[in-house]
Amino acid sequence: NVGPRAIGMGGAFTAIADDITAVYWNPGGTANINKNEAFFNHTSLFADISHDFAAFATNLSTIGTVGAFVSVLSMDNMKVRTIENPEGTGELFNYSTVVMGLNFSRYLTTNFAIGFNVKYINENLWHMSSTGFAIDIGTLYKIPILNELRIASSVSNFGTKMQLSGRDATVIYSSGAGNENLINSSIELDKFDLPLIFRFGISADVVKTENYRLTIGVDAIHPNDNSEYLNTGLEYAWNEIVHFRAGYNSLFEVDSEKGLTLGFGLNYRIFELVKAKIDYAYQDFGRLKSVHYFSVGIVF
Repeated sequence: NVGPRAIGMGGAFTAIADDITAVYWNPGGTANINKNEAFFNHTSLFADISHDFAAFATNLSTIGTVGAFVSVLSMDNMKVRTIENPEGTGELFNYSTVVMGLNFSRYLTTNFAIGFNVKYINENLWHMSSTGFAIDIGTLYKIPILNELRIASSVSNFGTKMQLSGRDATVIYSSGAGNENLINSSIELDKFDLPLIFRFGISADVVKTENYRLTIGVDAIHPNDNSEYLNTGLEYAWNEIVHFRAGYNSLFEVDSEKGLTLGFGLNYRIFELVKAKIDYAYQDFGRLKSVHYFSVGIVF
């Protein structure tokens, strides 16, 4: 997941999606960006997994909002282990995935927005790699009740199948008597689907005054590789400067290790036209270690 703000709200962000992290949750939500916005976060997850995400978006007036983003998932070096050498062969391997994409969104009417991501995906595992392409589609509709009720949906990772290939799939067989005749064979690995995710969300500003705001959201998630679940969360904002968040992630998911999320944020105007956004989130991963998320953003 991307962005401490959304994570602190339990991932119930599809219908809120009003900042640059919407490129992950709902591409149509970037239509709410009316200036320039840049964002970066680095997260150390469990099992020595690291995630880096950076994005930039700008509003082009009557054309819409355009943006670009890059997401990198990586792991520390691990020992190469075999049946003959269970403690390691002396070699090391690693794993990484890079996703680069472009975003476009705009309001088709006063209350209805639609957006798209086009993504390039590259996955590397030791001497093997796979490449794919995908698109994300998102919509957002605002209804002028309850201080603005929002209904949204998005589909992520609709694209090509991926297939690992490379020298690690090469196997050498001996043929005939002795080991003089060697035959190189390349194992063709199965193709696999991208993790297609369908999200449907509802959110509303249940309380909204000049000085404070309380927003709640609920997302229903349908992935193609797991059970369905709900994300729920809320955000309290004071003068749109100080924000407190709480939520619950993956409610009703089978065998889930996720749960409570908490977070806070500070939006501080450095100069007249430049605002800094600093966010933090905590997420409980059950038997795995808890994760702390930090991000820095600039609006100008």
